[in-house]
Amino acid sequence: MPDIFAQLYSNILDTSLLEVVAVVFGILSVWFARKENIWVYPTGIINVLIYVYLCFFAGLYADMGINAFYFVMSVYGWYNWSRKDAESHHVPISKLSLFQWIISILLIAVAFALIYYILLKYTDSTVPLFDSFTTSLFIAGMWLMAIKKIENWLLWILGDLLVIPLFAMKGLVFTSVQYIVFLVLAVMGYIEWRKRLQTKQLS
Repeated sequence: MPDIFAQLYSNILDTSLLEVVAVVFGILSVWFARKENIWVYPTGIINVLIYVYLCFFAGLYADMGINAFYFVMSVYGWYNWSRKDAESHHVPISKLSLFQWIISILLIAVAFALIYYILLKYTDSTVPLFDSFTTSLFIAGMWLMAIKKIENWLLWILGDLLVIPLFAMKGLVFTSVQYIVFLVLAVMGYIEWRKRLQTKQLS
């Protein structure tokens, strides 16, 4: 346990101000998502753009690409959450239909296969299987959040649970702690969205 705290302290000392800003905006983004607040996207866009920059100069091109995808999905999500129907209603929270479940599973499978192939062929990743699976979950989660499907939180929760120990084992304790915060907020987000969905169904 003392080693973990020592590693955390070391990680914090090595963290740049820009990375701290990115983490803060990342946490704010998840907080706003939980509240079904449109600010999820402006804060999220700041977060991913900073990570695109950081990953580029760190030579983490796969992570840079994923964050670039998050940026595109954030722009779409911002548009989708902002638009209104003929009665001036915003896009409501809803559940996945059977067809949408199938599409989501296919998206995860295709993303997994593509990322796994890239990691195996073009990188020296030590955890290609694990990394491919968690990244695929986050890609699908980002898409489902953009279209306001409550199941997005289940994918974030599963992904967070998997990457927390991975980052800790890799010595990235600060990042691991960040994902613990994300996990707590994701659980709270799922509970809050479920209550909102149930209220809407009863009204």
